Amino acid sequence: MRLYGVDFTSAPSKRKGITVAGAVLRDETLVLQSLAVLDDFAAFDDWLMRPGPWVAGFDLPFSLPRELIVHLGWPQDWPALMQQLNGISRAGMRELFKAFCDARPAGSKFAHRVTDKPARSSPSMKWVNPPVAYMLHAGAPRLLRSGLVLPGMYGNAQPDSRIALEAYPGMLARSITSASYKSDDRRKQTPERLEARRSIIAALERGATPWGITVDCAEFRQSLLDDGSGDLLDALLCAVLAAWGWQRRDENFGLPAFDPLEGWIVGADVNAPEQA
Repeated sequence: MRLYGVDFTSAPSKRKGITVAGAVLRDETLVLQSLAVLDDFAAFDDWLMRPGPWVAGFDLPFSLPRELIVHLGWPQDWPALMQQLNGISRAGMRELFKAFCDARPAGSKFAHRVTDKPARSSPSMKWVNPPVAYMLHAGAPRLLRSGLVLPGMYGNAQPDSRIALEAYPGMLARSITSASYKSDDRRKQTPERLEARRSIIAALERGATPWGITVDCAEFRQSLLDDGSGDLLDALLCAVLAAWGWQRRDENFGLPAFDPLEGWIVGADVNAPEQA
């Protein structure tokens, strides 16, 4: 099975593109075979349409908190919700989300999905630091339009299906080190962050994470180290989570029972909070 990890950005460009790691699972080892950067959405849309079967972990939220959806009166059906998002501008979405937050008390401004707690992920309605709501707005409707199967949320897997799993590289990275390992600001791409990337890669090569996937970085190891933005490494981390899900394909890709409107981050286990 072809496995991919996708480090997404809501505004791809030649300076910062959508990064894709391609790999295969051989005898319990994930072998990295390619690293690619897509400079625009046209290239990303083309990539999504490559024939299956394949499984990819995408670093972007697939949905919003049910609490927010109900408050806004938006459809409580994932395909219809994505069409709703697709029909609103990014600025319009931000204003609706901001109004929701402004009406709530300090300390609980944002609504959260259930998966956020075990994964320690940012709320998918957040539009700053990091702007994951913009990633949702730009990315998730594309998954729907491309006909991908989202286990437990949309579609039924067939032998030639293209499978999309929501992945969060920070969850995996934090299981190895609490140190910062990346920055888009070149001035902040320090030796300390390089060492943090080195420690993450070394742990992946040993399979020393709660997900237990051993990684063979092959000839790409130095590129992963040298990329101070961490985009290449994040794509690999997403591929690791996709591989973990693929190993559990007969158990709904390792996903627990979850709200199909909200979605779930692959590998985030509510019974093992220490993992996150």
